Parts: sequence; C-alpha cells; structure tokens
Amino acid sequence: MRQLKRHWPFHLMILPSLVFLILFSYLPMAGIVMAFQDFKPRLGITGSEWIGLDNFRYMFEREDSLEVIWNTLVIAVLKIIFNLAAPFIFALFLNEVRKELFKRYVQTMVYLPHFLSWVILGGILIDILSSDGGFVNRLLGMVGIGPIFFLGEGNWFRFTVIISEVWKEFGYGTIVFLAALSNINPSLYEAAEVDGASRWKQTLHITMPSMVPMAIVVGTLALGNILNAGFDQIFNLYNPLVYDKGDIIDTFVYRTAIISGEMGFGTAVGLFKSIISMILIFVSYRMAYKLANYRIF
Repeated sequence: MRQLKRHWPFHLMILPSLVFLILFSYLPMAGIVMAFQDFKPRLGITGSEWIGLDNFRYMFEREDSLEVIWNTLVIAVLKIIFNLAAPFIFALFLNEVRKELFKRYVQTMVYLPHFLSWVILGGILIDILSSDGGFVNRLLGMVGIGPIFFLGEGNWFRFTVIISEVWKEFGYGTIVFLAALSNINPSLYEAAEVDGASRWKQTLHITMPSMVPMAIVVGTLALGNILNAGFDQIFNLYNPLVYDKGDIIDTFVYRTAIISGEMGFGTAVGLFKSIISMILIFVSYRMAYKLANYRIF
C-alpha cells in the first residue's frame, strides 16, 4: 500500500487501459453462453432456449465445418513454416553485408510492409493479380503464360495467401534473427579465422547453430497461433469461388454468425477454436521452455 500511495500517478495512468481491457476483452466473454443456446436475437441471452452441446455436435456433423478446420490447419502450418524459413535465411544473407548504411536501408524497406493493413494490401493485390489485365498476368502473358486466376481458384488462392503473408511479415521476423546474430561472441569468428575457416564454414558452424535456439522459440511459440490463419487477410481477399480451399475458422464464424444469423452455432465454433488455441499456447510455451530454455517469468 505504501508503494501504491507513493506511485499513485503511475498507477492512475494505466487505469484507462484497464477499463478498455475490461470493456472490450472481458465483458464480451459473457456472450459465450450463446454457444449452448438456440440463440434468438429477439429473445436475447436470457430468453433463448438452452440446448447443451447440440451446437458442438452440429459443428462436427456439418461437412463445411470440417472443411474450414482443415483449411485453417493447412494455411496456418504453411504460414508458420515459410514465416520461419524466410526471415531465417534472409537474416543470414543480410548479416554478410558489410556496408552498414545499405544494410539498414534494406532492413527498413523489408520491414515497411508490416505496417500496412490488409485492407490496403487486399485492394492492391486484387488489382495487380486480376486475370483481366492485372499487372502480374500481363507480365506472364509477355512470356507466353496464360492468365492465372490467383484469387478465383482454390490452390492458387492458398499460394497467394501464403506468399503475400510471407512478403508482409518476413521483415519483422528478420529483426528477431538479426538480434540473435548480434549476440554471437565475436571471438568465435576470430578464432575460426585463425584456424583458416572460410566465411561459409563460419556461417555453417558458428552462425547457424547460434540461431537455432531462437528459431526453436519462434517456431514453437507460433504453434499457439496455429488456428489463427489470418482473418483480416482472408476476409479481404477471398470470395465464394474459393470457399472450399480458402475459408478458415474465423471467416466461417463471421459468415455463419453475422451473415447467416446462426449466432449460437457461430459462437460454438469460435469457442471451440479458442479452447484449442489456449491448449496449444500452453503446449508451445512448455516446448519452448524444454527445447530452448525460454520462459517469460
């Protein structure tokens, strides 16, 4: 209490954040009761009929529910793999650049897309990937390749989603690996040079092994988000033509709960995803601790 009285201005400063957190993160959690109801908006939460786990049973009986769970896993796993490999490799190459000004320029340029929203990027991608005169298809036409319907064919849609995600985020991931590289003891390289090791052998035997613990931490912690395949990105890019390959849990919840009015069922799907995600977060954190001695507290 003495510390609280002494530093009350600082505690007062976090009050707006706490109010914001309670209003928009904790109070809405009361809505999960709809997952156990045949929810009718005109009756509300207190008047709607309780149906137990029927919404969850219905979720596993619907063919499109299982389809979106599979789509979510495929897209999320591929994103994790490529979002781990791309910044890892790029950081290795960037670390070899000796001109600091050029290195910082490149680092800044690849980091910039991280700040662009998917609303903006979605509009740009739809325009340049259009099969009707889009920039990319015009380039392909110049080398004799016919138009590709990037956002209208399931497999091409997945490819576009993953590549665009990697392009947007690999600059951010590169910073993490560059930070790991800066912690490598320079005396290791000096000793290797004395022993006659080439730059490639120094990279192979010093740099890469030093980055492995960070790669394990990033990879295992990413498992906690394996069911978050990217609502903003998918929502701004997809259309009914690619629902079979591109619809994920978050967009499925939006379509069923908001568009189709099946709020109870949509809430059940969202709750199912949240429970699985919470379990994966605990598992991934435990794995990061076991494999790389990573811990928050």
